[in-house]
Amino acid sequence: MGAWAGFELPALDDAAEELTCVARAPRTLVAVYYDTADLRLARWGVTVRHRTGDGDGWTVKLPEGEDGPALVRRELTFEGAASRMPQGAASLILAYTRNTPLIPVARIRTVRTGVDLRDREGAVVAEVVDDEVSVLHGGRVATRFREVEVELGQRPPAGLLDTLVARLRTAGAGEPDTMPKVIRALGARALGPPEVDPGSLGKSPSAAVFVRYAIATAVDRIMRHDPGVRIGDDPEDVHQARVGTRRLRSDLRTFAPLLDEDWLSPLREELGWLASALGAVRDADVLQERLRRQAAMLPEPDTAGLAPLFRRLAKERDESRAALLDALHSARYIGLLERLVAGATKPPCRRSAEASAVDVVPGLVSNPWRELRKAVKALPDDPPPEDLHQIRILAKRARYAAEAAAPLVGKKASRFAAALADLQTVLGDHQDAMVAEAWLRGAVEGADAEVSLAVGELIAMQLAEAARNRKQWPKAWAKASDEKLRSWM
Repeated sequence: MGAWAGFELPALDDAAEELTCVARAPRTLVAVYYDTADLRLARWGVTVRHRTGDGDGWTVKLPEGEDGPALVRRELTFEGAASRMPQGAASLILAYTRNTPLIPVARIRTVRTGVDLRDREGAVVAEVVDDEVSVLHGGRVATRFREVEVELGQRPPAGLLDTLVARLRTAGAGEPDTMPKVIRALGARALGPPEVDPGSLGKSPSAAVFVRYAIATAVDRIMRHDPGVRIGDDPEDVHQARVGTRRLRSDLRTFAPLLDEDWLSPLREELGWLASALGAVRDADVLQERLRRQAAMLPEPDTAGLAPLFRRLAKERDESRAALLDALHSARYIGLLERLVAGATKPPCRRSAEASAVDVVPGLVSNPWRELRKAVKALPDDPPPEDLHQIRILAKRARYAAEAAAPLVGKKASRFAAALADLQTVLGDHQDAMVAEAWLRGAVEGADAEVSLAVGELIAMQLAEAARNRKQWPKAWAKASDEKLRSWM
C-alpha cells in the first residue's frame, strides 16, 4: 500500500488476541534489479535482484497469482556475489531470457522499519514493514515513494490480514497495490504485455488471427510453467507444461491447412521431443500416486513388501527428471522456445488464412472428429488395449480441437469438448491400469514371496479397474457421438 510522507503506523497489537508488537530495527537495503534491455522479465511478472543489507544474495520472484489484497509470489533465494548470478537463479529464468543477456535496469535503496506481530509463543505471525524507497540513477535520487507491506508468517490467526489492512487504511495508507517496487521504478515499459500474449480475438477475427491466438495460448502455458518444472516441488507444473505441449501439437495438426508446411513439420517434431521428456516424468508421477493410493487399501502386513518397488519407481522417476532437466538446459530447447515465441507472435500462415475464422475453423475442427469416429467404427467387438489406447489419443485430439474452437463458437463447442473429455478420462483410466499392470509384472521378476504377494494384489486391482473401464467407455462414446453436440460443425 502506498503511504504519504507523514504516515505513522497505528497500534496493531490488538489486531488479534494475545499478539505482541515488537519494533523492528531500521535497516538500509540496496537492491540492483536485472532484466533484458526490453524488460522481458518484468513483462512476464518475474523479478531478479541482488540485494545487500539483509541476507545478502540473489532473489528470483515468480508470479503465482493474487488472493484478495495479497500478492502471491514464489520467491527463491541464492547465495552469491553481485558479480555473477548463481546457476540455479539463471536456470529459473532461462525460458524467458534464452540467449539474451541481462543488464542492471534499476537500483533501489530502501530504509525499512516496522513491527513484527508475535503470538504468545514468540512466533512471528505477521510482519508489517514501512519502506521509504529511493530509486537511484547514477549518484542521485531519481524519485522517492513510500510503501507499507504486510507479510503473513506461519499459522496467522484467521482474518488477520484483512484486519491489518483495514487498520492501515484507516490510518491513512492507500489502496492495496500489488505492484512490486521495481515496476514502480521502471515505469510504463515494465507494464507492457509479455512477449507471448494471446490477447483477445476481437469480434470478427480472420483465420490467421485465430491460429495465432491458439498458438500463443499454448506457448504461454508452456513458458509460465517452465520455472516450476525446474524447481520440481509441484508435479502440477510438469503436468501443465506437458498439456501445453500436447495441445500445441494438436492445434498445429488441426490448423495445418492454414500454415506453412516447411515451418510446421519440424516444429511438431521438436514439440514431440519435448513432450516425450515431460511425459516420462509425468507418467512416473501418475504411476507412483496410483500405486501408493492402492497400496493403502491393502492389509497392513502385505504393504511392507512394496517398499522395494517404491524405491525402484522413485529411482526411475529421478532418472527421468534428470534427463528432463538436461533437455531444458540444452541449446535444442532454447532454439525451440525461440521458434515458439516467433510463432506465437506471427505464425507463417498461407493465404487461405486471410478468410474469416467463422467460415474456416469449424470445418477444420471436424477433421479430428471424423478420424475418431472412423477408428471407433473399425474396432472389433472385443478391442485389445492398444486399440482402446489409440481411441483415447484420437478422442484427445478431437477434444483439443473443440476446445480450440470454443472462443469462436462458444458453449456448443465447449459442451462437445466436455463429452470428449469424459470419454478420454474413461479410456485414460483404462490405459493407466494397463501401464501399471505391465510395470508391476516387470518389477516383480525375481522378487521374493513377500513382494510377489503384494504385487499380485496390486495387479488384481489393475485388472479389475480395466474391466470396469471396458464396460463404461461405450456409454461415454454414445454421449460424445450425439449428433446434437456437433450441430455447430
